[in-house]
Amino acid sequence: MWIVRLALRRPYTVGVMAFLILIMGIMSIKSMFVDIFPVIDIPVVTMIWSYPGLSAVEMEKKVVLLSERGTSSSVNGVEHIESSSQPGIGILRVYFEKGTDIGSSIAQMAATANTSLKSMPPGIGPPVILQFNATNVPVAQLTMSSKTMTEDKIYDYGINFLRLRLFTIPGLATPAPFGGKTRQIIIDADPKALQAKGLSTVDVLNAVQASNIIIPAGTARIGEREYNVALNSSPDVVSDFNNIPVKTVDGQVVRLGEVAKVADAFADQINVVRVDRKRAAYLSILKKIKCIYTYSSGGG
Repeated sequence: MWIVRLALRRPYTVGVMAFLILIMGIMSIKSMFVDIFPVIDIPVVTMIWSYPGLSAVEMEKKVVLLSERGTSSSVNGVEHIESSSQPGIGILRVYFEKGTDIGSSIAQMAATANTSLKSMPPGIGPPVILQFNATNVPVAQLTMSSKTMTEDKIYDYGINFLRLRLFTIPGLATPAPFGGKTRQIIIDADPKALQAKGLSTVDVLNAVQASNIIIPAGTARIGEREYNVALNSSPDVVSDFNNIPVKTVDGQVVRLGEVAKVADAFADQINVVRVDRKRAAYLSILKKIKCIYTYSSGGG
C-alpha cells in the first residue's frame, strides 16, 4: 500500500516516472533485434560412420558397438547415447549434460574414434562428427536447372562452383546438392577373364591401389641446377587405366584392360530432383550455428 500512498502524496513525480518508463519502453522496442530463428543450444553431437557395402547387422556389431563403448568410457559429460544402423551407415547421437564443453567433447570423440578404427573392418575411414543445433535449419532452397546441360553437369557446377560462392556468405551453410549424378570411374571385372589368367578381384584391387598414387620424390641435383622430381602414376585420362599392370603370369604382364572394363560413369543415384518434369538439382541453404538473422522492429 505504500506505493499508493506515495502516488497520492507525489502525483507529479509518479507521473513523470511513468512517462519516462513509457518512453524508454518504446525506445527499447524500436531498437530491439528480433531473431527469426533464436539460438537453442542443445548439447548433442552426431557421429556418422560410413562403410559402403556393409549390412546393417554387421555395421552395428563391427562399427557402432565399438564406437559406443569407446565414447561412453572415454568422453566426459555423456548423459546417454542413441544409435541406429543402416546398410553402409552407422549413426550415433551423443547427448551431454548441461554445461559440458562441447568443443572439448568433440575432440575426445575424434580421438576415441581414431583409436577404435584399429578394431573395425579394414578400409573404413574416420567418422564425420557434427554438433547438432535446433537452429541449423533450412532457410532457403536454390533450384538449379538448364535446357542445355545434363544433370551430372548441373550437379558438378553446383558442388564445385555455386556452393563455394554461397559458403563465403556469413551465416550460411550449404551441404552437397540433392539430385544429379556423381562422377565415378568404375572398373567392371570380367570373372571369366580373371579365371583364365588365374587372377582374382583382389589382384585387380591391389593393382589399382598400387598404381594410382602420387609419391613425393624430392629433388635431383644435376650440375649447378636442382630440379624438382615428380612421380605421378595417377592416370590423366580414363583410357590409361587399361594399361595398369595387374600381375605377371607365365612371364607375361596382364594389364587391367585385359581382365576388366573401365568406364567413366556415375555412382548409383539415390535421389532425383525434377523441375518442370526435367532432371535438375537443388541446394538446401542452412543457417549456421550461432549466427543470428535479425531485423529491426522499427525498420520498414
